[in-house]
Amino acid sequence: MASRAIKSPVTGVVWKKEVSAGDRVGAGDVVLLMEAMKMEIPIDMPEAGTLLEFLVEESDFVEEGQEVARYEA
Repeated sequence: MASRAIKSPVTGVVWKKEVSAGDRVGAGDVVLLMEAMKMEIPIDMPEAGTLLEFLVEESDFVEEGQEVARYEA
């Protein structure tokens, strides 16, 4: 099955990864937290699956719409 992308909804800084590559994650579970405009923005898993990899590291600057992780449903 092809991998799918998780994209950032905002421009900001990656603050904390909440799961690890290889973890099974449920739909709606938070995979990472971002900081944008002094606010904590959770990025959720769009559907249940396995997180394959993060494409960003903590403290990286990320643009809105940028892929931050890949998963398989």
